[in-house]
Parts: sequence; C-alpha cells; structure tokens
Amino acid sequence: MSTAANAARTATLAVPGATLHYEVRGCGPLLLVSQSGEGDANRSDAMVDHLVDTCTVVTYDRRGLSRSVLDDPARGATLDDHVDDVHRLLAELTDEPALMAGCSMGALIGLRLALRHPEQLSTLVAHEPAIPGLLPDAERLHAQEELDEMRAIFQRDGWIAGVKKIGEILGIDPARQELEPGARLAPFDASREPNFTFFIEHDAPTMTRAELSAQEIKALASGPVRIVPAAGRTTPRTVFDYRCAEELAAGLGTELLHLPGGHNGNLTHPKGFAELLRAAL
Repeated sequence: MSTAANAARTATLAVPGATLHYEVRGCGPLLLVSQSGEGDANRSDAMVDHLVDTCTVVTYDRRGLSRSVLDDPARGATLDDHVDDVHRLLAELTDEPALMAGCSMGALIGLRLALRHPEQLSTLVAHEPAIPGLLPDAERLHAQEELDEMRAIFQRDGWIAGVKKIGEILGIDPARQELEPGARLAPFDASREPNFTFFIEHDAPTMTRAELSAQEIKALASGPVRIVPAAGRTTPRTVFDYRCAEELAAGLGTELLHLPGGHNGNLTHPKGFAELLRAAL
C-alpha cells in the first residue's frame, strides 16, 4: 500500500450534544467502520491497513469514547444518539450511499441506520450484531441476564473483572485466542479503563434491551440496503452474539457469512478479515 493511502486525515464534527473525532484513510468507495464495545477510531488499524488501497475508510470514536467529547458527560449517550451521529457523519462526507461494516454494537447502529436512513447505505456487513431482541424469548432473557450480571460485576469488582465477564459472554478466551501475523491488540492496561467504564455504564444497558422486530426485519429485507449478516468462524455457536447473527440471517432469508477469528476477528485476524470483508462489500 502507498504511504499516501495509509496516512490518516483526522477531523472533528459537531453534532447535537457532542463533538465527534473521526479519521479518513485510503482511496476508493467510502467505507465506514463502526467498532464494537469500547473500541475507538484506532481499534482496528491493522485491518484498515489492508483496506485503504481499495476503499476510503472512515473510522470514528463513538460519542463518550476517547476523543469524542460530550457536552454534558453526566447525560451519557443513547442508541438514538449513536445512530444520528453516524447519519450526520456520513452526510458530512458523501452524497452517495456508503459501504458500512459494523461489529457487535456497531452492527446494531448500522442496522438502525439502514431502517432510518436507507438512502445513506448501499451495503452493510453486520458482524455478530449485539441485539438480544433478535432471539427467541428464553434465549433473549438469558442474554439480558448475562449482560446485566456483567454490569453488576463491573460495578462491584472493577473494570478488569467486568471485561473478563464480557469475554465469557462473547466466547472470547484470551488464553486460547489465535493471532494472525500482523495482529495488533490494544494493551490491557489502565488506558482502556475510561472507555470500558463509559461503555458498560451507558452503552451496554442500551445494547442489552435492543430490539429488532419482525416488521423491521421485513423492512430491511425489502429495502434498498444490502445486509450481509456475519459471524466469526471460531465464535462458539451457542453464545448470544453468534445466535443473533444466525437469527438475523434467517429473518432476512440469506446465508450467514463466516469471517476469520471470533467476535473480535477484525483485531486477531486483520488481513483475513479484511480480505473477506472486501469481497462481501
């Protein structure tokens, strides 16, 4: 890849209640990457490295994370805020339908955007969308109880214990996690605590109660946005994030795309993930 293509242009965008930090790299069709959990604009840099020769890749810090500052930090953020932020960010950058890759909560944001502003997207790859409301009642309640327990553990025992519980829920075992050459994982240190704290206190409750009704799935299936449900090859088939991807694919009447790695395959398998993502887009 060229040095010019790999260089990031950083900028900010004022939105209601916050100022968003975003980065633009590469050339070609515009691809917005919306991260999972506490991930910010730089979370999947290693994957983006393999996309910038063919796509103009936009990454951003969700409001409340890293450099995206809230006007009123005590207010937190809602799912509606996050969807509106992406709507405004895309409107700032292009007049054409964009490509989007959303991981976990990022996939939830992408699906809501496809319902509210379908003219802004051409294709959305929704990787393990964290939407308990997609599941049958018993599974949905179990997933919600697990996520509520994770938040309680975080509040009682601290952020590291809470993050370990997240790993259990999502089927991520760091001790057994295979890494592709070139993978760059963020250090597990105190620098990540503020983002995890914001995610668990404000975004996780929104995600826990997230819904996608049968009527909304029907609207997505018949709408102009091509939706590609995806899941990790090594994600355990019984965990809620994989089951959400399965249920989304079934509701849309399409195949489930399997990408390298597990729930965070964009981090552990950046090259392989990027290659199949590009093909899917």
